[in-house]
Amino acid sequence: MPVSRCWDRADGGVLLRVRLTPNARRAGISEVVTLDDGLCWLAVSVTAVPEKGKANDALTKLLAKSLKRPRSAIEIARGTTSRMKRIRIEGDPGEIEASLERVIAAT
Repeated sequence: MPVSRCWDRADGGVLLRVRLTPNARRAGISEVVTLDDGLCWLAVSVTAVPEKGKANDALTKLLAKSLKRPRSAIEIARGTTSRMKRIRIEGDPGEIEASLERVIAAT
């Protein structure tokens, strides 16, 4: 089954679309969801509460570990106070895409 792309290539990396669920019972990457607008978003849950950036920190830590990227290469480009986020992942786009496809296929 082909992987739905929830990212776009950007200069020096990838912009990933994430739908974050904070304060979840379990942290993890669950699925790719397609919204009414037709865009695909990676559904991610974290156990941290959405206060003082705790959920955002947990998200970047989880993505760094899952994608085997340094945490410094991952930043929230848009949506710091929203569940719908655009995450910038710096590095070789081909390598990042391969990592994303591997992680999504494992869900």
